[in-house]
Amino acid sequence: MKNITVIGSGTMGNGIAHTFAQNGFNVSLVDISDAALQKALQTIAGNLDRQIKKGAIDEAAKTTTLGNIKTYTDVTEGAAHADLVVEAATENREIKLKLFKQLSEVCQPGVILASNTSSISITEIASATANPANVIGMHFMNPVPMMKLVEVIRGYATTDEVTNTIMELSRQLGKDPVKVNDYPGFVANRILMPMINEAIYTLFEGVAGVHEIDTVMKLGMAHPMGPLQLADFIGLDVCLAILKVLHNGFGNPKYAPCPLLVNMVTAGHLGVKSGSGFYKYTAGSKELVVAEKFV
Repeated sequence: MKNITVIGSGTMGNGIAHTFAQNGFNVSLVDISDAALQKALQTIAGNLDRQIKKGAIDEAAKTTTLGNIKTYTDVTEGAAHADLVVEAATENREIKLKLFKQLSEVCQPGVILASNTSSISITEIASATANPANVIGMHFMNPVPMMKLVEVIRGYATTDEVTNTIMELSRQLGKDPVKVNDYPGFVANRILMPMINEAIYTLFEGVAGVHEIDTVMKLGMAHPMGPLQLADFIGLDVCLAILKVLHNGFGNPKYAPCPLLVNMVTAGHLGVKSGSGFYKYTAGSKELVVAEKFV
């Protein structure tokens, strides 16, 4: 396995492309616009520069990594020679189903199709393809070049051979893969999102403030980042989407999104990506400032 196609050049997509390219794979990075692709390449270059400053790699490694990435705005062209396709498009069920149907039609026989989805059923995604046995989940963590975990999610029809291939491939990337079965939220988000939701309820019900809630979890439970700051980092819209998948998938009211989260997403306060969530984010500043709404 040498040729990897990554669909989507956003935060997760460019991180996945970076990681494969740095480990010697030929990467085709696909997105709908050339502007998005150029921004992704700039991000990857900047992240490589940070690795150089830390002494993790040298300039030659940066040049080689960037040379391993080619960009495409056409899925058919970008995926034509892929041994593995990793989809990292927006977390939208309809978009993913349509994309996997297309990939199933344009890719070479035997290609493995993987999704980086954080919550959408791999079994359902696989049902849109001609060969569900070759569809699997590869849920990378953000930031991809740094985080060791990959959740490898088996769909109902995924074969042992495909699962073992992706487990071994993840190890080749320097990751620690964990095999899980295809149920709503998998493992990471089934545990994480209810905690984040409960932290939001704790704020919503006036038990404590933003800073206080995050401080309790950081100092008392040794979390490197409080749950409200983490929600901002993930994106409140993404958190809401995952909670809806959990709520719909299990039919259990314990997964119902907090009304405060729903209102914040409706108002466009999505966290880091919008400049405001539970905290306020100013370009160039690393100071953690609670958003005015919650002061």
